[in-house]
Formats: sequence, structure tokens, C-alpha cells
Amino acid sequence: MPLDPELVPLLQLVAAGTPVHQLAPADARASFRTMSVDMRPLDSAAIVDSVEDTTVSGAEGPLRARVYRPSGAGPFPTVAMFHGGGFVLGDLDTHDAMARAICAGAEAVVVNVDYRLAPEFPFPAAADDAIAATRDVLARAAEFGGSDVVAVAGDSAGGNLSAVATQHVPGLSAQLLVYPATDLTGSHPSHTENATGYFLERDTMAWFGAAYLGDADPLDPKASPLRGTLADLPPALVVTAEFDPLRDEGIAYAEALAAAGVPVEQTTFPGLIHGFFDMGPWSVACRKAVDETVAAFGALLRAGG
Repeated sequence: MPLDPELVPLLQLVAAGTPVHQLAPADARASFRTMSVDMRPLDSAAIVDSVEDTTVSGAEGPLRARVYRPSGAGPFPTVAMFHGGGFVLGDLDTHDAMARAICAGAEAVVVNVDYRLAPEFPFPAAADDAIAATRDVLARAAEFGGSDVVAVAGDSAGGNLSAVATQHVPGLSAQLLVYPATDLTGSHPSHTENATGYFLERDTMAWFGAAYLGDADPLDPKASPLRGTLADLPPALVVTAEFDPLRDEGIAYAEALAAAGVPVEQTTFPGLIHGFFDMGPWSVACRKAVDETVAAFGALLRAGG
């Protein structure tokens, strides 16, 4: 299927700017925030009942977090959410819309976690924070959602961290992995097929990898969950995009989960690109993909995993 034409102006805007991998981390974060927060129409995010700032446990101390609650009396499932941004970019604000979409569409309490970022805190800081935060959210499920269904969700690097968390935290009910980075070796065909021109580019992924991994082994399962032990993990919903360099490793992870006996549903949305979860204001197809994804995740949560 051809690229969604409604995404072309957005890609042209991105192409006119300085590539992320040519920026200092602080400048890259500011640029990402401009696109994710400042450019977003004020009335485009899903409406939730309440939003509250809090903290959750990280590997080396408290982490900022934000709790989103849906309308209704509950009890609700609880979802620990980890934002994308290549382990270098992103925060609670850049992924506010994603947290709201999951909260409202899946009817779940979402705990959006602000884990430590590279290069200031290189691997395995983010992975260890995700594991610690997920354990804390699981232990506090009665405080957050109230039901015994606790899941993880994340996009891109956050999908990586969600997958890593499921491999280290027993007792979870489900996982939502949105165009996840599951194999940091960079060895999948879509890395070349979709290397340039589709928002996330191969040179930027290399820049992210260098900042996060440094000299660490990309085959470490905490870095590349595709290399981890997958048996007995919670049911998964894995979502990828046709024109995304991460497409094939997301599909490979879904296939590996299925081969390990894990119930998994995998969808590749045609015509879409990396980051589509935040592109609904500019694309009907992106909005439809988000709605379908959170509805499917909600069904998975209601099934108790």
C-alpha cells in the first residue's frame, strides 16, 4: 500500500529541519517536544476523568510518574506505560496523548513513567528503571486501578522497555508493544528498506543506540528482548507500521512469542510510519489505527490477559 498521503506534509516538515542525529541531546529533546507537545492541537487528546502526578520506584530512587484514570467507578486494570524516544528523548508530556488514548480507549488506569534517559544514564539504567517501576505498579495495583489485572505498554524504546519488564516481572496480565525496538543489533531488512524519509531514520537509530548502549553488548536481553527468554510471558498485542525501520523486528518478536507458546496478536498497519500513535491530528488512518489498537488492548485487559 502507498504511504498515507495525509502524512506527506508532516514528513516534509521533518525533512526541512535538522536531523535528530545531528543535534545535541538537549536540542533533540527540545525539537521532539515541539513536535509532540507544542504542535499538537489542544482539543485532540482523549478526555479522561483525572490526571495526577506522583512517583514510582526506579532502580536507584523515585521516578516521576503521571496517573490517568478513566471515567467510572472501577475497579480498573492498571497499565505501566513507558514512552518512546530512542532512550534519549521523551517525557511525561510528550506522551500525554498516548497515555490518554490508552486510558480512555482501553478503560484502564495508566501510570506513565518518566525513566532515566541516555546519554546521562546509559544502559541498563532505563531497563532497570522499567523493571523496578513495573514491580512497584504491580505491588500497588489496589491503589491505582483496583483490579488484579496489571499490564505494560509502550511505543518504540518504550516498547523495548515494556518487553524487557515482562521478562523480569512475573504476574503481569498483558503487554502492548507499539512499533517496539526489540533487537538493537540493527540487522533486520526493514532497517534498510525504510532507512530514510519516514520520520525515524537509520542514522538516528544509530545515534540513539550509541547514546544508550555505549560499549554494552546489543545481544544482552535487557537491550534486545528478542534475545531473551520468552516462555510463560503474558499475552501480547504487537503493533507495527509498514514504512517503519522497526517493522521487521516487531514482527520477529511477535513470531518468537508465538513460537514460545505466548498468545499474541500482531498487526501491521499499511501506509503508516513510525510514530503514528501521535499523528492522529494529521491523519485519519493514524486515528483509526490508534482506536483499533486501544480497543484491542482493552479487550485483552478485560479477558484478564
